[in-house]
Amino acid sequence: MIRLDGVGQVFEGRGGQVRALEEIDLHVQENEFVTVIGRSGCGKSTLLRLIAGLLPPTSGGVEVAGAAVTGPRRDVSFMFQRPALLPWRSVVSNVMLPVEISGGDSERSKAQYRDRAQELLELVGLKGFENRLPHELSGGMQQRVSLCRSLIRSPKVMLMDEPFSALDALTRTELSAELQRIQMELATTIVFVTHSIEEAVVLADRVVVLTPRPGRLREIVEIDIPRPRTLGHNAHLAEVAQISAQLHSLLSEQERPVDLPEARR
Repeated sequence: MIRLDGVGQVFEGRGGQVRALEEIDLHVQENEFVTVIGRSGCGKSTLLRLIAGLLPPTSGGVEVAGAAVTGPRRDVSFMFQRPALLPWRSVVSNVMLPVEISGGDSERSKAQYRDRAQELLELVGLKGFENRLPHELSGGMQQRVSLCRSLIRSPKVMLMDEPFSALDALTRTELSAELQRIQMELATTIVFVTHSIEEAVVLADRVVVLTPRPGRLREIVEIDIPRPRTLGHNAHLAEVAQISAQLHSLLSEQERPVDLPEARR
């Protein structure tokens, strides 16, 4: 579903060039849930922006569903760390926003989208809140609205940039479980960036570990633990802890220094 072949990204700045990513080769299968972890500044968010078509790669190529990514696509959604809901619009109106922005839909299809919005809100436990304004909702509820907005066009791919990081621990646990359930029901391909190793293990089929800047693929770890999984106590707690410890070790490892010629005397 997603292919990155030899992808690199260099940013030009006043202080010179900054290499954000280098030689990324990553293939994500259809309906797969992949999480991406790494130290701050390693290019995780840049990776998502490249897949979303918000940024052209400096080198290499990106494909989604067999087509080269040259710009934003209607079948790829992007969910950010903050819900970014429009405060003057109701819950259901915020969910419908991508449909209105894209345009070109008939009244009949818009009615179908409104029905879809109602189904999604019920799916995430927000039935009865359709006409509330964002300020009347908790942070977790706002992020559920944002999740519905990302799903309204039934995307083939969902890109999620630390969407739960600003939430309290309990809400984060609940939304992690909710996201797993939704992904299994809707069969959507997800690439999810997080700083939380435990969250990465609980959510993913595979965890992609990036090196410090420039971000390279250090390792891809398979997560063969039955679903559903939780961040709390569960039957697979020992397995989650074991893989989490492995990922901690990978992130703590220092890259080997480049071999330099012996200094002349």
